Amino acid sequence: MDNRIYLSSPHMGETEQTYVSKAFETNWIAPLGPNVQEFEIAIEDYLGNKKNVAALSSGTAALHLALILLGVSSGDEVLCQSMTFSASANPIVYQGATPVFVDSEHTTWNMCPDLLEEAIRDRIKKGKKPKAIIAVHLYGMPYQVEKLQAVAEKHGIPIVEDSAEALGSTYKGKMCGTFGTYAILSFNGNKIITTSGGGALVAPTLALKQRAVFLATQARDEAPHYQHSNIGYNYRLSNICAGIGRGQMEVLPERISQRRKNNSRYAEIFRNVEGVSVFTEPDGDYFSNHWLSCIQIDKNKTGFTPEKLRLALEAENIESRPLWKPMHLQPVFKDAPAYTNGISEEIFSKGLCLPSGSNLTAKDWERIKIVLGQFV
Repeated sequence: MDNRIYLSSPHMGETEQTYVSKAFETNWIAPLGPNVQEFEIAIEDYLGNKKNVAALSSGTAALHLALILLGVSSGDEVLCQSMTFSASANPIVYQGATPVFVDSEHTTWNMCPDLLEEAIRDRIKKGKKPKAIIAVHLYGMPYQVEKLQAVAEKHGIPIVEDSAEALGSTYKGKMCGTFGTYAILSFNGNKIITTSGGGALVAPTLALKQRAVFLATQARDEAPHYQHSNIGYNYRLSNICAGIGRGQMEVLPERISQRRKNNSRYAEIFRNVEGVSVFTEPDGDYFSNHWLSCIQIDKNKTGFTPEKLRLALEAENIESRPLWKPMHLQPVFKDAPAYTNGISEEIFSKGLCLPSGSNLTAKDWERIKIVLGQFV
């Protein structure tokens, strides 16, 4: 059988090994060192807008620290986009708080501003003003930034911007990862760039970045002995992984271009296929990195389901995947409050993520097109 084509596999450049080797040569193996500092600077320079970046062990860790810095604690409520990966919601529970899920709108598949307004009003009426809003740029597509910000500012609730999938995406020319009070990035192995495992917290001030780093390094007080006045975490990124990240930042623009070309190829393949739509930007204000290219399949028009296509690809050793199952449908969150309109459930039932790696070869595309050709 041919080699497996993965949904989104790591894609190394030419300099990652140089930075990692330097860490070995200088014995900077701990979760600090020159690569960590330079990686943070590279991200700050890329994002612009005077942001302060703390490199961490995962995007989940970054989200957890953002909630801690916002004072979220036991008994609080946090509004969270329902259509997302569970890592967007799990840190709420880490803090003993309750996630309150908000459904999507059709345009970007992200949090619906109207439902967000409804949810806030209802939670306040019930005596629980939410402490934060976790809004996600799903699959690299920016959410409706101005509309969500208007609702959040109206009620004085900070937004934690989940940009785990959206490094390099922009809204009106401004980088995703710069809109929220805090933002988080992910460098997991399947992301647009990777540090093997890793993430980052984007903070509004240097002082808050330093506070995050303090908490991420076990919250050790200033003392010659080990003394702790706060609960800390082992969340800092290693100097080895940061070396990979430095090299990956150097090829990020190329990786974005390659992912966007993938999306265009799928748009061309399905251009004349009634009942199949490729997820893309609604207008020129949005620029998606197209981390994953996704399609919607109307089985009543096509005669086939997303699952039938997925199994056909799998039979040829090609990975594809259903969309994120909404959080309000997940067994672990069955008792959580949710404000729904049916849109995320509809998108989930019709959707499929197709191979989207920046390292897809011409041979890979031929194999993919042969399978898709059976359905178009």
